Amino acid sequence: MKWNENLQRRKKSCVAMFLVALSFAYFAKALSGSYMKSTITQLERRFDIPSYLIGVIDGSFEIGNLLVIAFVSYFGAKLHRPKIIAVGCVLMSIGTFIIALPHFIIGRYEFETSVRWVVNSTQNPSPCPVGSPADPTHDGCEGDSNLSMWIYVLLGNVLRGIGETPVQPLGISYIDDFATEENAALYVGCVQTISVFGPVFGYLLGSLCAKIYVDIGFVKMETITITPADSRWVGAWWLGYLIAGFITLLSAIPFWFLPRSLPISGTQGPEKCTPEQTNFIPTLRTLLGHPVYLVYLCVTITQLNSLIGMVTYKPKYIEQHFRQSTSKANFLMGVINIPAVALGMFSGGLLMKRLKLNIMGAAKMAFGTSLVGYILSLFFFAMSCENAKVAGVTLSYNRLNEYLSHQPFAACNSNCFCSAGDWDPVCGENGITYVSPCLAGCTTSAGSGKNTLFSNCSCVGVAGNLTASTGQCPHKDDCERMFPYFLALSVVTSFIISLGGTPGYMFLIRCIKPQLKSLALGFHALATRTLAGIPAPIYFGAIIDTTCLKWGQKKCGGIGACRIYNTTSYRIAYLGLTLSLRTVSFFICIPGFILLRRQLRKEERNAAHGDPANGRTELEALRKEEFVTSNSDQSQQTPDNNTDRETRL
Repeated sequence: MKWNENLQRRKKSCVAMFLVALSFAYFAKALSGSYMKSTITQLERRFDIPSYLIGVIDGSFEIGNLLVIAFVSYFGAKLHRPKIIAVGCVLMSIGTFIIALPHFIIGRYEFETSVRWVVNSTQNPSPCPVGSPADPTHDGCEGDSNLSMWIYVLLGNVLRGIGETPVQPLGISYIDDFATEENAALYVGCVQTISVFGPVFGYLLGSLCAKIYVDIGFVKMETITITPADSRWVGAWWLGYLIAGFITLLSAIPFWFLPRSLPISGTQGPEKCTPEQTNFIPTLRTLLGHPVYLVYLCVTITQLNSLIGMVTYKPKYIEQHFRQSTSKANFLMGVINIPAVALGMFSGGLLMKRLKLNIMGAAKMAFGTSLVGYILSLFFFAMSCENAKVAGVTLSYNRLNEYLSHQPFAACNSNCFCSAGDWDPVCGENGITYVSPCLAGCTTSAGSGKNTLFSNCSCVGVAGNLTASTGQCPHKDDCERMFPYFLALSVVTSFIISLGGTPGYMFLIRCIKPQLKSLALGFHALATRTLAGIPAPIYFGAIIDTTCLKWGQKKCGGIGACRIYNTTSYRIAYLGLTLSLRTVSFFICIPGFILLRRQLRKEERNAAHGDPANGRTELEALRKEEFVTSNSDQSQQTPDNNTDRETRL
């Protein structure tokens, strides 16, 4: 008896240790995933790549998942699960370190500037050269490694995806196997709750690192002419990956000391093979022949395309449209949007339990909250900001016409031999931004770094004060006043849409036969990763690229990262694509409700023509008391896509 008590005490301590370790691993992987999304604009600028390539990098995580998900699902449970999870955490850590590796290879960051300071000279060279300027694209071009360094980031993210694969399925199954039945749901709920803090800290870490200059400690900051609000600014993106990689590496340590298995109480018999394991192909054919499941799959794939694309580029949208710094955009995502999503998902589950919704009620709630969020999102179109006033880009030099063809040259700068490819904006005293001091017609300059002042600027045209200062002009329109309303609406819509997350998931596991549940969840995860997680960031980025007005120039030629966007086109493209996908999903829902109603009527007829007592009892249990066990089912059968996708986002 005493030996049995000691055995049970040891089992409880091992389960508790595993629970703590798994919670930390969930936190670490969510932190690194959200930090990746917080650095997309930093990576664009550092490696001079367009947004669609950033989409490829972001989607590479899902590619890594798909490479090994079948192997992990089939062999994982037969091996030492804690050690497999430990190996996964180590691989995630190595992948995160590889992402930071290019910073230590490619040397110092050299941003575009048309001003070349002369060393050991008390006089600044004229911004307006009178002779033909030297072609900068050939200076040090040979051996330039910036062109392909982003590939290391992609490979590191693929490795992160490979390492993340075993954490969730093997971790949840381990708890489900060895924790008591009444505690398993509570334990998994604790793991999921703690994981919500990962994205919060990930975005906050991104905010902190974005404030720090990329080469901090290796350059004199007084010589840097750009600020965090400049479109050429690159923060210390690499620092956050080192921190996230170290945290992930720490999360692997406890799993090495956990046993392969624990004693199972006598009431639990040996695990029997499910029909999915013995007859996979026929069972899969049955699943795909289920019309309600197929419609649900199409709806969630379409909505996840909208969600993933929207969340991936939301910080960038805040930066470009409302002219906020990268640091502030990440901070707001971490402290406002992510908590609103978490609260919405929790509240949705609570409402479903209080209202005791059946399968039709869950479908209506998921549809209704999504529709209300969609209607509120239409107001984002009205929250517009004017384009920045940039001479030769969004405004003609005489300020009479907007959106002319890009003509950076005018009579006022015709005496200067300027490069049209430079992006070194200065703010004239007239409130107009000029692409460079040369294109502003400035002939002299004084000071250094951010305090440089350009004078005798013929294009500024203000009598008696023809000067310009470094950086773009601050916006003086209603954009700053509109931004708080945008944030408030963003929080409300995120909360309302998230209310339908739990009912939508419960609909997934209740619309099919219980014996098909695990296969349905696995196929749903595979389909959404393949058809939403990978392509959405790519085509969203490609469409955003079409709204660029001024591309940066690479040192060895070719376009780099975008410096300024057409604000109106950006808003229409970003919001239009997001809401168009959700519109399509609503139309798909119509046949879904029709098919669901037919299915429920068929079940009622079958119950009526069969054993009346047993039939009605089963139907009542499914319709009126299904949520009594829903929390347990939700925890034990947590999908590999939806919940984890929300956590990473």
